[in-house]
Amino acid sequence: MTTPRWSHRRARKTVRRGLTRFEARLRSACPGIGFTARITATILTEPPYPGPAEEIAAAVRATLRKTAGEVSRTCDPADLATARDVCGRHLGQRRRLPSDPPIEFTAELVLDLLPDDRAAVATLLNAQRKQAVADILHRQKTDALIAELADPAALLVRWVDRDGADWSKHSDVAGNVNSIAQAFAQHRPRDERTVEHAAVEVLREFLASFPDQSQKQMLYTILAAGMDSAQRPQHAAKTQALLNGNVAVAPAGES
Repeated sequence: MTTPRWSHRRARKTVRRGLTRFEARLRSACPGIGFTARITATILTEPPYPGPAEEIAAAVRATLRKTAGEVSRTCDPADLATARDVCGRHLGQRRRLPSDPPIEFTAELVLDLLPDDRAAVATLLNAQRKQAVADILHRQKTDALIAELADPAALLVRWVDRDGADWSKHSDVAGNVNSIAQAFAQHRPRDERTVEHAAVEVLREFLASFPDQSQKQMLYTILAAGMDSAQRPQHAAKTQALLNGNVAVAPAGES
């Protein structure tokens, strides 16, 4: 017996009504802050459906809520535009219910934040900005202190400025100051802990191990010749300029 055409139209209308702008609460990448979504699905399969229209609509809603939630939890609520693009693109893919025969559908959504979630995002961003400023100031203060304490003279001034500093109690002030300053001087910021920076330090130590000026000139001559042989004429010229006196060669011990 053939199902009346009006019955197909009623089933299609019932499904459409159940899949138009239904709501969903979706998690975000920030715990406690979520998205609100209004989803509209479009059934691509024509009736008759393998089940009551209400059950078909409920199954599609459940599938889309779960699918949207899986992708939304990776989205940053502070970047709502990107979250909309990501979720919209994901829900726009064609899907099917595991029915017999399968029912295919696609969907689109309108993603937003409720007022409480917007307020939470604003509070979070404000806290992050304050923490970032505090971190930068602390890092600047730390770097400045390290740079100062890496200088034996500056370290000695700090020691002298202390209340009750007694020279008679420190027979080896210079030795202590130099050893402490050397420890600070060996510190390197994270962006300077590379092979290239380490190689520069080794080269500086090597050059400083030859105190005689004639020895240094010989080393710079060899270095310039090596650069020229490696087809690095600009570097060779800069090194040669050191020998010509355009840039003063550091005396021994000032590497």
